[in-house]
Amino acid sequence: MNVAGDAGEQAARTIIDRLCGGGHVALLAGGCVRDMLLKRTPKDHDVATDALPQRVGELFARTRQVGAKFGVVIVRVSGQDVEVATFRTDGVYLDGRHPEDVTFGTAEQDALRRDFTINGLFYDPNGDRVIDYVGGRADLDAGVLRTIGDPDRRFGEDHLRMLRAVRLAARLGFAIDPATQKAIKRLAPNLTHISAERIWMELDEMICAPTRAKAWSMLVGLELQAYLSDQWALDDGFAARIQSRIAALPDRPVDSALALAVLRCDRSTNDATSLARALRLSNRVAGELVWLIRSLPAMTNAGACELADLKLLMANSAWGSLLELFRADLIARKLPLAGFDEVVSRAERIPAGLIAPPPLLSGNDLAEMGMQPGPRVGSILEAVYRSQLNEEITNEQQAKALAAKLIRS
Repeated sequence: MNVAGDAGEQAARTIIDRLCGGGHVALLAGGCVRDMLLKRTPKDHDVATDALPQRVGELFARTRQVGAKFGVVIVRVSGQDVEVATFRTDGVYLDGRHPEDVTFGTAEQDALRRDFTINGLFYDPNGDRVIDYVGGRADLDAGVLRTIGDPDRRFGEDHLRMLRAVRLAARLGFAIDPATQKAIKRLAPNLTHISAERIWMELDEMICAPTRAKAWSMLVGLELQAYLSDQWALDDGFAARIQSRIAALPDRPVDSALALAVLRCDRSTNDATSLARALRLSNRVAGELVWLIRSLPAMTNAGACELADLKLLMANSAWGSLLELFRADLIARKLPLAGFDEVVSRAERIPAGLIAPPPLLSGNDLAEMGMQPGPRVGSILEAVYRSQLNEEITNEQQAKALAAKLIRS
Protein backbone atom coordinates (compact mmCIF):
# COMPACT_ATOMS: atom_id res chain seq x y z
CA MET A 1 0.00 0.00 0.00
CA ASN A 2 2.19 2.80 -1.27
CA VAL A 3 1.54 6.36 -0.08
CA ALA A 4 1.90 8.59 -3.11
CA GLY A 5 -0.99 10.80 -4.07
CA ASP A 6 -2.48 14.18 -3.31
CA ALA A 7 -0.88 17.14 -1.56
CA GLY A 8 -2.13 16.00 1.86
CA GLU A 9 -0.47 12.61 1.48
CA GLN A 10 2.76 14.17 0.30
CA ALA A 11 2.80 16.61 3.22
CA ALA A 12 2.28 13.76 5.69
CA ARG A 13 5.10 11.78 4.04
CA THR A 14 7.41 14.80 4.32
CA ILE A 15 6.63 15.11 8.03
CA ILE A 16 7.18 11.40 8.63
CA ASP A 17 10.53 11.48 6.81
CA ARG A 18 11.73 14.42 8.88
CA LEU A 19 10.61 12.87 12.17
CA CYS A 20 12.28 9.57 11.28
CA GLY A 21 15.40 11.42 10.19
CA GLY A 22 15.44 13.01 13.64
CA GLY A 23 15.54 9.59 15.29
CA HIS A 24 11.81 9.15 15.96
CA VAL A 25 9.09 6.66 15.07
CA ALA A 26 6.41 8.26 12.88
CA LEU A 27 3.40 6.58 11.26
CA LEU A 28 0.19 7.40 9.47
CA ALA A 29 -2.64 6.73 11.88
CA GLY A 30 -6.37 6.19 12.15
CA GLY A 31 -8.96 6.96 9.52
CA CYS A 32 -6.56 7.60 6.66
CA VAL A 33 -5.09 4.10 7.03
CA ARG A 34 -8.58 2.61 7.14
CA ASP A 35 -9.64 4.46 4.01
CA MET A 36 -6.48 3.61 2.08
CA LEU A 37 -6.96 -0.08 2.84
CA LEU A 38 -10.57 0.23 1.63
CA LYS A 39 -9.38 1.99 -1.55
CA ARG A 40 -11.20 5.17 -0.50
CA THR A 41 -9.84 8.70 -0.65
CA PRO A 42 -8.91 9.81 2.89
CA LYS A 43 -10.40 13.06 4.14
CA ASP A 44 -7.11 13.94 5.82
CA HIS A 45 -3.84 12.32 6.85
CA ASP A 46 -2.87 12.19 10.53
CA VAL A 47 0.59 11.35 11.80
CA ALA A 48 1.34 9.64 15.14
CA THR A 49 4.84 9.69 16.59
CA ASP A 50 6.92 9.06 19.69
CA ALA A 51 8.29 12.61 19.41
CA LEU A 52 7.01 14.91 22.17
CA PRO A 53 5.13 18.09 21.16
CA GLN A 54 8.10 20.27 22.03
CA ARG A 55 10.34 18.17 19.78
CA VAL A 56 7.82 18.42 16.92
CA GLY A 57 7.99 22.19 17.32
CA GLU A 58 11.76 22.09 17.08
CA LEU A 59 11.77 20.05 13.87
CA PHE A 60 9.27 22.15 11.92
CA ALA A 61 9.21 25.87 11.26
CA ARG A 62 5.43 26.30 11.14
CA THR A 63 3.47 24.62 13.93
CA ARG A 64 0.36 25.30 16.00
CA GLN A 65 -0.28 23.76 19.40
CA VAL A 66 -4.00 22.94 19.24
CA GLY A 67 -4.01 20.33 21.97
CA ALA A 68 -0.76 20.55 23.87
CA LYS A 69 -2.38 18.80 26.83
CA PHE A 70 -3.13 15.84 24.55
CA GLY A 71 0.10 15.97 22.56
CA VAL A 72 -1.49 17.32 19.35
CA VAL A 73 0.37 19.75 17.09
CA ILE A 74 -0.70 21.06 13.66
CA VAL A 75 2.28 21.14 11.30
CA ARG A 76 2.06 23.15 8.11
CA VAL A 77 4.11 21.82 5.21
CA SER A 78 3.82 22.82 1.54
CA GLY A 79 0.60 24.70 2.23
CA GLN A 80 -1.01 21.70 3.96
CA ASP A 81 -2.00 21.37 7.63
CA VAL A 82 -1.30 17.93 9.10
CA GLU A 83 -2.20 16.83 12.62
CA VAL A 84 0.78 15.29 14.41
CA ALA A 85 0.00 13.54 17.72
CA THR A 86 2.34 11.95 20.23
CA PHE A 87 1.61 8.31 21.10
CA ARG A 88 -0.32 8.31 24.36
CA THR A 89 -2.61 6.58 26.83
CA ASP A 90 -5.63 8.41 28.19
CA GLY A 91 -6.44 9.08 31.81
CA VAL A 92 -9.91 9.00 33.35
CA TYR A 93 -12.85 10.54 31.47
CA LEU A 94 -15.12 12.59 33.73
CA ASP A 95 -17.15 14.66 31.25
CA GLY A 96 -18.09 11.91 28.79
CA ARG A 97 -15.98 13.53 26.06
CA HIS A 98 -12.33 14.12 27.03
CA PRO A 99 -9.71 12.49 29.27
CA GLU A 100 -8.62 14.50 32.29
CA ASP A 101 -4.99 13.87 31.41
CA VAL A 102 -2.79 11.77 29.12
CA THR A 103 0.49 9.90 29.46
CA PHE A 104 2.81 9.70 26.46
CA GLY A 105 3.68 6.14 25.54
CA THR A 106 4.11 3.66 22.70
CA ALA A 107 2.34 3.01 19.41
CA GLU A 108 0.62 -0.05 20.86
CA GLN A 109 -0.64 1.90 23.86
CA ASP A 110 -1.90 4.59 21.50
CA ALA A 111 -3.79 2.06 19.40
CA LEU A 112 -5.44 0.50 22.46
CA ARG A 113 -6.92 3.81 23.64
CA ARG A 114 -8.68 4.52 20.31
CA ASP A 115 -12.39 3.98 19.58
CA PHE A 116 -12.90 1.28 16.91
CA THR A 117 -10.58 -1.44 15.65
CA ILE A 118 -10.72 -0.17 12.07
CA ASN A 119 -9.54 3.22 13.36
CA GLY A 120 -6.68 1.73 15.39
CA LEU A 121 -4.38 0.89 12.49
CA PHE A 122 -1.00 2.44 11.69
CA TYR A 123 0.87 2.52 8.40
CA ASP A 124 4.62 2.83 7.99
CA PRO A 125 5.16 4.32 4.50
CA ASN A 126 8.91 3.80 4.62
CA GLY A 127 8.55 0.08 5.24
CA ASP A 128 5.22 -0.14 3.33
CA ARG A 129 3.63 -2.11 6.17
CA VAL A 130 0.41 -1.92 8.14
CA ILE A 131 0.82 -2.18 11.92
CA ASP A 132 -2.21 -3.73 13.61
CA TYR A 133 -2.37 -4.17 17.41
CA VAL A 134 -6.18 -4.41 17.64
CA GLY A 135 -7.46 -6.77 14.93
CA GLY A 136 -8.54 -3.93 12.68
CA ARG A 137 -7.55 -5.58 9.40
CA ALA A 138 -9.70 -8.62 10.09
CA ASP A 139 -12.68 -6.37 10.87
CA LEU A 140 -12.07 -4.37 7.70
CA ASP A 141 -12.09 -7.59 5.68
CA ALA A 142 -15.25 -8.78 7.44
CA GLY A 143 -17.03 -5.43 7.18
CA VAL A 144 -17.55 -5.20 10.94
CA LEU A 145 -17.34 -2.18 13.21
CA ARG A 146 -16.44 -3.02 16.81
CA THR A 147 -14.90 -1.15 19.70
CA ILE A 148 -11.34 -1.69 20.83
CA GLY A 149 -11.71 -3.56 24.10
CA ASP A 150 -14.78 -3.31 26.34
CA PRO A 151 -17.55 -1.38 24.50
CA ASP A 152 -19.07 -0.12 27.76
CA ARG A 153 -15.75 1.44 28.66
CA ARG A 154 -15.22 2.95 25.19
CA PHE A 155 -18.68 4.55 25.09
CA GLY A 156 -18.49 5.51 28.75
CA GLU A 157 -15.31 7.45 28.01
CA ASP A 158 -16.78 9.38 25.08
CA HIS A 159 -20.56 9.20 24.65
CA LEU A 160 -20.39 10.71 21.18
CA ARG A 161 -18.70 7.53 19.96
CA MET A 162 -22.16 5.93 19.85
CA LEU A 163 -23.24 8.33 17.10
CA ARG A 164 -19.86 8.03 15.43
CA ALA A 165 -20.34 4.26 15.27
CA VAL A 166 -23.59 4.71 13.34
CA ARG A 167 -22.14 7.34 11.01
CA LEU A 168 -19.09 5.23 10.22
CA ALA A 169 -20.96 1.94 9.81
CA ALA A 170 -23.52 3.55 7.50
CA ARG A 171 -20.90 5.32 5.40
CA LEU A 172 -18.78 2.19 4.96
CA GLY A 173 -21.69 -0.24 4.64
CA PHE A 174 -20.44 -2.19 7.68
CA ALA A 175 -22.37 -4.14 10.29
CA ILE A 176 -21.98 -3.17 13.94
CA ASP A 177 -20.65 -5.96 16.14
CA PRO A 178 -23.46 -7.40 18.38
CA ALA A 179 -21.65 -6.66 21.64
CA THR A 180 -21.04 -3.10 20.46
CA GLN A 181 -24.74 -2.77 19.56
CA LYS A 182 -25.86 -3.93 22.99
CA ALA A 183 -23.58 -1.44 24.70
CA ILE A 184 -24.97 1.38 22.56
CA LYS A 185 -28.54 0.52 23.54
CA ARG A 186 -27.60 0.37 27.22
CA LEU A 187 -25.72 3.64 27.19
CA ALA A 188 -27.86 5.64 24.75
CA PRO A 189 -29.31 7.88 27.53
CA ASN A 190 -25.80 9.25 28.08
CA LEU A 191 -26.19 11.29 24.89
CA THR A 192 -28.27 13.75 26.91
CA HIS A 193 -25.00 14.85 28.52
CA ILE A 194 -23.49 15.89 25.18
CA SER A 195 -23.85 19.44 23.88
CA ALA A 196 -26.42 20.13 21.18
CA GLU A 197 -23.73 21.45 18.85
CA ARG A 198 -21.75 18.21 18.99
CA ILE A 199 -24.89 16.11 18.51
CA TRP A 200 -25.79 18.16 15.44
CA MET A 201 -22.30 17.83 13.93
CA GLU A 202 -22.61 14.04 13.92
CA LEU A 203 -26.27 14.00 12.88
CA ASP A 204 -25.65 16.46 10.06
CA GLU A 205 -22.96 14.25 8.54
CA MET A 206 -25.27 11.22 8.76
CA ILE A 207 -28.46 12.59 7.27
CA CYS A 208 -26.87 14.66 4.50
CA ALA A 209 -24.82 11.77 3.10
CA PRO A 210 -26.11 9.38 0.40
CA THR A 211 -26.12 6.65 3.08
CA ARG A 212 -28.66 8.60 5.19
CA ALA A 213 -31.38 5.93 4.99
CA LYS A 214 -29.12 3.28 6.50
CA ALA A 215 -27.86 5.71 9.13
CA TRP A 216 -31.40 6.67 10.18
CA SER A 217 -32.46 3.01 10.29
CA MET A 218 -29.52 2.25 12.59
CA LEU A 219 -30.25 5.26 14.81
CA VAL A 220 -33.81 4.06 15.32
CA GLY A 221 -32.83 0.41 15.67
CA LEU A 222 -30.26 1.24 18.33
CA GLU A 223 -32.76 3.52 20.10
CA LEU A 224 -30.46 6.51 19.78
CA GLN A 225 -32.76 8.95 18.00
CA ALA A 226 -34.87 9.59 21.12
CA TYR A 227 -31.82 11.09 22.84
CA LEU A 228 -30.77 13.49 20.08
CA SER A 229 -33.04 16.14 21.61
CA ASP A 230 -36.41 16.30 23.36
CA GLN A 231 -38.15 16.52 19.95
CA TRP A 232 -37.08 13.10 18.64
CA ALA A 233 -39.42 10.66 20.38
CA LEU A 234 -41.27 8.77 17.61
CA ASP A 235 -44.12 6.33 17.37
CA ASP A 236 -44.00 3.51 14.82
CA GLY A 237 -46.10 5.39 12.26
CA PHE A 238 -43.82 8.41 12.25
CA ALA A 239 -40.72 6.22 12.08
CA ALA A 240 -42.01 4.29 9.05
CA ARG A 241 -42.93 7.46 7.11
CA ILE A 242 -39.57 9.02 7.88
CA GLN A 243 -37.75 5.92 6.66
CA SER A 244 -39.73 5.94 3.41
CA ARG A 245 -39.15 9.64 2.78
CA ILE A 246 -35.46 9.58 3.54
CA ALA A 247 -35.00 6.58 1.23
CA ALA A 248 -36.75 8.54 -1.55
CA LEU A 249 -34.18 11.34 -1.58
CA PRO A 250 -31.65 11.32 -4.43
CA ASP A 251 -28.53 9.20 -4.09
CA ARG A 252 -26.21 12.16 -3.46
CA PRO A 253 -25.37 14.57 -0.64
CA VAL A 254 -28.22 16.94 0.21
CA ASP A 255 -28.53 20.18 2.16
CA SER A 256 -28.93 20.07 5.94
CA ALA A 257 -32.30 21.85 5.93
CA LEU A 258 -33.76 19.42 3.38
CA ALA A 259 -32.53 16.38 5.27
CA LEU A 260 -34.05 17.66 8.52
CA ALA A 261 -37.31 18.61 6.78
CA VAL A 262 -37.61 15.06 5.45
CA LEU A 263 -37.34 13.82 9.03
CA ARG A 264 -39.74 16.40 10.51
CA CYS A 265 -42.32 17.44 7.90
CA ASP A 266 -45.06 15.45 9.68
CA ARG A 267 -44.78 17.99 12.48
CA SER A 268 -45.67 21.68 12.74
CA THR A 269 -43.53 24.73 11.99
CA ASN A 270 -43.53 25.40 15.74
CA ASP A 271 -41.95 21.98 16.21
CA ALA A 272 -39.35 22.84 13.55
CA THR A 273 -38.54 26.07 15.37
CA SER A 274 -38.17 24.21 18.67
CA LEU A 275 -35.94 21.59 17.06
CA ALA A 276 -33.76 24.26 15.48
CA ARG A 277 -33.35 25.87 18.88
CA ALA A 278 -32.61 22.53 20.59
CA LEU A 279 -29.91 21.60 18.06
CA ARG A 280 -28.53 25.17 17.94
CA LEU A 281 -28.85 25.28 14.16
CA SER A 282 -27.46 28.20 12.20
CA ASN A 283 -29.93 30.91 11.22
CA ARG A 284 -29.78 29.82 7.58
CA VAL A 285 -30.51 26.15 8.26
CA ALA A 286 -33.20 26.98 10.82
CA GLY A 287 -34.89 29.45 8.46
CA GLU A 288 -34.87 27.05 5.52
CA LEU A 289 -36.13 24.19 7.68
CA VAL A 290 -39.14 26.20 8.87
CA TRP A 291 -39.83 27.50 5.34
CA LEU A 292 -39.73 24.01 3.83
CA ILE A 293 -42.15 22.57 6.37
CA ARG A 294 -44.46 25.59 6.11
CA SER A 295 -44.42 25.48 2.30
CA LEU A 296 -44.87 21.75 1.74
CA PRO A 297 -48.71 21.77 2.09
CA ALA A 298 -48.93 24.42 -0.66
CA MET A 299 -47.16 22.07 -3.07
CA THR A 300 -50.11 19.68 -3.04
CA ASN A 301 -52.14 22.26 -4.98
CA ALA A 302 -49.23 24.09 -6.61
CA GLY A 303 -50.33 22.92 -10.06
CA ALA A 304 -53.56 24.90 -9.68
CA CYS A 305 -52.42 27.78 -7.44
CA GLU A 306 -52.13 31.37 -8.59
CA LEU A 307 -49.08 32.21 -10.66
CA ALA A 308 -47.99 34.68 -7.97
CA ASP A 309 -47.96 31.99 -5.28
CA LEU A 310 -45.88 29.67 -7.44
CA LYS A 311 -43.42 32.44 -8.24
CA LEU A 312 -43.07 33.38 -4.57
CA LEU A 313 -42.14 29.78 -3.81
CA MET A 314 -39.72 29.64 -6.74
CA ALA A 315 -38.04 32.88 -5.66
CA ASN A 316 -36.88 31.30 -2.42
CA SER A 317 -33.30 29.95 -2.48
CA ALA A 318 -34.60 26.62 -1.09
CA TRP A 319 -37.03 26.04 -3.99
CA GLY A 320 -34.97 23.09 -5.29
CA SER A 321 -35.04 21.51 -1.82
CA LEU A 322 -38.81 22.03 -1.63
CA LEU A 323 -39.25 20.09 -4.87
CA GLU A 324 -37.13 17.23 -3.48
CA LEU A 325 -39.12 17.24 -0.24
CA PHE A 326 -42.43 17.22 -2.15
CA ARG A 327 -41.33 14.30 -4.33
CA ALA A 328 -40.05 12.28 -1.35
CA ASP A 329 -43.27 12.90 0.56
CA LEU A 330 -45.43 11.71 -2.35
CA ILE A 331 -43.36 8.54 -2.66
CA ALA A 332 -43.56 7.88 1.09
CA ARG A 333 -47.35 8.30 1.00
CA LYS A 334 -47.58 6.04 -2.08
CA LEU A 335 -49.21 8.83 -4.07
CA PRO A 336 -48.74 9.33 -7.83
CA LEU A 337 -45.96 11.67 -8.95
CA ALA A 338 -48.24 13.39 -11.48
CA GLY A 339 -48.66 16.35 -9.11
CA PHE A 340 -44.89 16.73 -8.84
CA ASP A 341 -44.45 16.52 -12.61
CA GLU A 342 -47.15 19.15 -13.12
CA VAL A 343 -45.48 21.60 -10.74
CA VAL A 344 -42.08 21.09 -12.37
CA SER A 345 -43.55 21.52 -15.85
CA ARG A 346 -45.38 24.69 -14.88
CA ALA A 347 -42.31 26.14 -13.17
CA GLU A 348 -40.09 25.42 -16.17
CA ARG A 349 -42.39 27.48 -18.40
CA ILE A 350 -41.82 30.64 -16.34
CA PRO A 351 -38.94 32.78 -17.69
CA ALA A 352 -36.25 33.40 -15.07
CA GLY A 353 -36.65 37.16 -15.34
CA LEU A 354 -40.34 36.96 -14.41
CA ILE A 355 -39.96 34.87 -11.24
CA ALA A 356 -38.98 37.75 -8.95
CA PRO A 357 -39.00 40.96 -11.04
CA PRO A 358 -38.33 44.35 -9.42
CA PRO A 359 -41.60 45.85 -8.12
CA LEU A 360 -43.24 48.34 -10.47
CA LEU A 361 -44.23 50.51 -7.53
CA SER A 362 -42.53 51.73 -4.34
CA GLY A 363 -43.59 53.49 -1.15
CA ASN A 364 -42.30 56.77 -2.57
CA ASP A 365 -44.65 56.36 -5.54
CA LEU A 366 -47.60 55.97 -3.18
CA ALA A 367 -46.51 59.03 -1.22
CA GLU A 368 -46.39 61.06 -4.45
CA MET A 369 -49.94 59.87 -5.12
CA GLY A 370 -50.97 61.47 -1.82
CA MET A 371 -51.13 58.39 0.38
CA GLN A 372 -50.25 58.96 4.02
CA PRO A 373 -47.78 56.65 5.81
CA GLY A 374 -49.38 53.72 7.63
CA PRO A 375 -50.03 49.97 7.55
CA ARG A 376 -52.08 50.25 4.34
CA VAL A 377 -48.97 51.27 2.38
CA GLY A 378 -47.50 47.81 2.81
CA SER A 379 -50.73 46.00 2.02
CA ILE A 380 -51.30 48.03 -1.16
CA LEU A 381 -47.71 47.49 -2.33
CA GLU A 382 -48.16 43.77 -1.69
CA ALA A 383 -51.41 43.66 -3.65
CA VAL A 384 -49.89 45.54 -6.58
CA TYR A 385 -46.83 43.31 -6.62
CA ARG A 386 -49.04 40.24 -6.50
CA SER A 387 -50.88 41.47 -9.59
CA GLN A 388 -47.50 42.04 -11.22
CA LEU A 389 -46.43 38.46 -10.44
CA ASN A 390 -49.75 37.22 -11.82
CA GLU A 391 -48.89 39.20 -14.98
CA GLU A 392 -52.16 41.11 -14.73
CA ILE A 393 -50.18 44.36 -14.91
CA THR A 394 -46.93 44.83 -16.80
CA ASN A 395 -45.91 48.49 -16.51
CA GLU A 396 -45.72 51.39 -14.07
CA GLN A 397 -48.81 53.13 -15.48
CA GLN A 398 -50.96 50.06 -14.87
CA ALA A 399 -49.44 49.67 -11.40
CA LYS A 400 -50.32 53.24 -10.44
CA ALA A 401 -53.84 52.86 -11.77
CA LEU A 402 -54.34 49.73 -9.66
CA ALA A 403 -52.85 51.44 -6.61
CA ALA A 404 -55.18 54.44 -7.06
CA LYS A 405 -58.15 52.09 -7.22
CA LEU A 406 -57.04 50.31 -4.07
CA ILE A 407 -56.49 53.62 -2.26
CA ARG A 408 -60.02 54.77 -3.12
CA SER A 409 -61.51 51.50 -1.94
